[in-house]
Amino acid sequence: MSSSVIPVTLPHTSYNIIIEPNALGKLGQQLTSLKLGKKILVISNPEIFNYYGKTVIDTLTQVGFEVFEHLIPAGETHKTLESIAQIYDIALKNRLERSSTLLALGGGVIGDMTGFAAATWLRGINFVQVPTSLLAMVDASIGGKTGVNHPQGKNLIGAFYQPRLVFIDPMVLKTLPIREFRAGMAEVIKYGVIWDSNLFKQLEQEEKIDSLDKLSLATIQEIITQSCQAKVDVVSQDEKEAGIRAILNYGHTIGHAIESLTGYSQINHGEAVGIGMVAAGKIAVKTGMWSEEMTQRQEKLIRQAGLPVTIDHTLNPQTILENLQLDKKVKAGKVRFILPTNIGQVDIRENIPPQVITTVLKEIKSN
Repeated sequence: MSSSVIPVTLPHTSYNIIIEPNALGKLGQQLTSLKLGKKILVISNPEIFNYYGKTVIDTLTQVGFEVFEHLIPAGETHKTLESIAQIYDIALKNRLERSSTLLALGGGVIGDMTGFAAATWLRGINFVQVPTSLLAMVDASIGGKTGVNHPQGKNLIGAFYQPRLVFIDPMVLKTLPIREFRAGMAEVIKYGVIWDSNLFKQLEQEEKIDSLDKLSLATIQEIITQSCQAKVDVVSQDEKEAGIRAILNYGHTIGHAIESLTGYSQINHGEAVGIGMVAAGKIAVKTGMWSEEMTQRQEKLIRQAGLPVTIDHTLNPQTILENLQLDKKVKAGKVRFILPTNIGQVDIRENIPPQVITTVLKEIKSN
């Protein structure tokens, strides 16, 4: 199957997103054209590195790079400044220079941390994304958001820093746990709601979207390509979230609060976003922004992806409401909600009455 190439053009930098099945072994060739320095530090987690580390190191060394590696345990709980300090130590030990490169081989957590380390080591060195989860492929690896979590909130410490290349081989998804695949589908559905109604309709036509083996390779490549293009369309207009880029946070406002309150361990990012989208849809209905029929179509698709649509009975709606105030997107004390007005269109609102939010949270609470 041929590759898809999506150019990302921003005011100060440009790079390509390359999507090509069975192409991980060609990564080295792709990087030679970028005129990078000789040294590359590969950051990954043990499980991903076990699957794909040898392929990546071989393809890099074959074209003349000097390759080092550093593994960080998987999971949001390791997305900390302590992990970043470990990357700095390895960078120093191996004398990484300004022309050197940090390469992220993993999901969104690895990508976010590697990007932040690259942004801050020697005030900025080269950075390459090789995402291995669906969520990272369609969302986290694109757009230059990097960072780590603070105990009080997700991604509160970070920087905007663009990669030199995003290299996606959809075939690596075959080793992705099914729960993580479903988490990525939450972001795909998000793009359908906020930007691309054709993508939404295409997903509706699939019988099941809850596992890789229910979709053809051509379909998965198309879904990844359309999702990446949607994100690029938005980010190209607003690199640092001064305006329209905020729509990419659809489902994330309540989603982040749920993640934070469950200690980033009980529920993963995609599951939280799925619940957040259900909540946003219901808020939009209550505020007269979109129809009951639309919210039901959205909820059906979220269920089709095998994602939860209710919040755990142990979570208190009032506690969630209070946690929303800690969100980094709060502006002048007002929580910003991204709310749908049609399939493929959303609006940014800051004046949602707290009682509407609380009512919706009570409605979607499991018994």
